[in-house]
Amino acid sequence: MGERAKPEVVLLAAQETSPSVLYGLYDVLYSVGVVYSDMTVGEPGWESLSVRIVARDAEPFRCIGNVMVEPHAGIDAIAWADVVIVCDTYTPIFQAPRGKYPRESAWLRKMHAAGALICSICSGALMLAEAGLLDGREAATHWAYGDLFRRCYPAVKLRRDSVLCLSGEAEGIITAGAVNAWQDLAIYLIARFCGPRQALHTSKVFLLSGHNEGQLPFAAMTRRVETSDALIADCQRWIAENYATANPVQRMIERSGLTPRTFARRFRAAIGYRPIDYVQTLRIEEAKRMLEADQPGIEEIGEVVGYNDFASFRRLFKRKAGLTPVAYRRKYASLVSSGRQSG
Repeated sequence: MGERAKPEVVLLAAQETSPSVLYGLYDVLYSVGVVYSDMTVGEPGWESLSVRIVARDAEPFRCIGNVMVEPHAGIDAIAWADVVIVCDTYTPIFQAPRGKYPRESAWLRKMHAAGALICSICSGALMLAEAGLLDGREAATHWAYGDLFRRCYPAVKLRRDSVLCLSGEAEGIITAGAVNAWQDLAIYLIARFCGPRQALHTSKVFLLSGHNEGQLPFAAMTRRVETSDALIADCQRWIAENYATANPVQRMIERSGLTPRTFARRFRAAIGYRPIDYVQTLRIEEAKRMLEADQPGIEEIGEVVGYNDFASFRRLFKRKAGLTPVAYRRKYASLVSSGRQSG
């Protein structure tokens, strides 16, 4: 019997791709089966995966940071792979890449139809959305693209808190969240195609531990002032300075001169939040800032941002940030402290 063919993994790159994602993925996946043995017994093992970088064309190009990429092949030369990974493709958070990747989109649909597992990392999910592969499915992407997906890809069920969305795996789709979620995706794919032992060995070699807390502890609120509705824009500006005031939604309604129902409808249509959700998110963002600065008194922080009931503040914070206030402070205050000491 001949040697079993190695699983084929293809990394799709573009000029908008981050070199850290592309080459980090390539380095980790290419090393599977090789490096751990070399580091533990002094003898390299055998490569477990066949990994290639592809792009729209086979010609070399420079990606983000002016870093050179030399594809192994253009997409037209690839008719089959076990896995296709769409690396991140940076896009401004309020601008959908309409019509930007027609050849890549057609190729992705073709590969998906042929049975390849199609994966994306961070903003690479936008290319999958453009190809129509996420319609009706749950998906993960970077938290900053939530509003863009809501406006431009409403058929996608975005999982804003998810680092690795596996709900579409049976249908050949896996999506990973922010840029460093490539690590979670890599370990998952290694476990699936090479076995859990290889995944464990790889995680030890590269010190990969995953993002088990999800995206919420890292997320921040996008605060673009809506310009299509001047009245709502005025309320946005006002609440940005007065989020801690009592009965803030009622105050915005009075400021607008609209009925509560009309105000709520226009507010959500313009911004994508219910008014109360917008206020709560603003308040929690300010609380996060204060916790990151290691300002004393968590209960006092709750009061400063508008919550006299600490239990309510704690529950809301955990729901919005994915961690309790104490755990959030522990996670980030040490980073701020380290920065001060090194300054």
